[in-house]
Amino acid sequence: MPAFRRNRRNYAAIDNFRLAAALLIVAIHTSPLKSFHETADFLATYCFGRIAVPFFLMVTGYFVLAPYQRGSTGLGGVGKFLRKTAVLYGISTLLYIPLKIYSGNFSVHAGDWLKEIFFDGTFYHLWYLPAVIMGCILLLALLRCCSPLTISAVVFALYVVGVLGDSYYNLIAEVPVLKTVYEGMFQISSYTRNGIFFAPAFLWMGVVLANGKVRLSRNHAAAGFLISMTGMLAEGFVSFYFEWQKHNSMYFMLLLVMFFLFELLLSTQGTQVKMARDLSMYIYILHPFCIVAVRGLAGALKMSELLVKQSLLHYLAVVVTSALLSLILLTVKQALSARRNYVQQGKSMD
Repeated sequence: MPAFRRNRRNYAAIDNFRLAAALLIVAIHTSPLKSFHETADFLATYCFGRIAVPFFLMVTGYFVLAPYQRGSTGLGGVGKFLRKTAVLYGISTLLYIPLKIYSGNFSVHAGDWLKEIFFDGTFYHLWYLPAVIMGCILLLALLRCCSPLTISAVVFALYVVGVLGDSYYNLIAEVPVLKTVYEGMFQISSYTRNGIFFAPAFLWMGVVLANGKVRLSRNHAAAGFLISMTGMLAEGFVSFYFEWQKHNSMYFMLLLVMFFLFELLLSTQGTQVKMARDLSMYIYILHPFCIVAVRGLAGALKMSELLVKQSLLHYLAVVVTSALLSLILLTVKQALSARRNYVQQGKSMD
């Protein structure tokens, strides 16, 4: 792939969409439309909402792996990202141990912990962190020894294996040999949406869009997104209706959807929302705590019918709680950082 950098200076749409993606992740864990219609909730949450995690993976590919691929940076930038992600994963794991114990999901078996740490995530939403780390490491290995065309073939093949073990598992499990193979895989990772079969494809797409020469106009990208999203909703509905799904994170059409979505965001100018990056990350990390808090508070106030069983209000309550808690923590963090800088400046003047 030629070393080619897209002529972009305004990434406001990318940064702002981080917040939208974070809210979609909250929706996945709260099912906001379930009180109204199960199928509508499935299509909105478990089909449309599945753009959230691939978006974050493509952002990593675009801004972290692409500079390494075109040779403008060494391993330092990628290494820094991997270290920060590993630290975040470690802190998040410690943060959620009390909740794991409270929920009765805490295991003392080493095998279970290894499976969680490397694949499933140490809490249900944290699987993304080991997935992005493992996906980056896999792509770094491929970049060292393979051509871009070979990398594309490898990550696509891995993605196909993942899709068949996700939205199409109950269909392909009718073949005994395939069922045996996938059952062996599920002993190591509960799902195929992990750092081997899921993350590499979208990380690589981010690299290709950063360093490749494909550029779409905003109108063409929007049309492509609408058409491909319609196709993915149809794919999701069919696999849901016929009960083929073991899980619902991976669809074949998701690759096209994400290509057109990212092109649409890249072709959109705008003004960045303040703290969008940090706020989206905090909401992602903290929202399971807020789900528990909302349910507990609703029970104490005898408002469970309104704030828990009414799914849309439950979702909105979790979003508001998550956003407020995140803003408070970000404000405290910025104040401590400003104080630390002030002290350091004072010492340097001495």
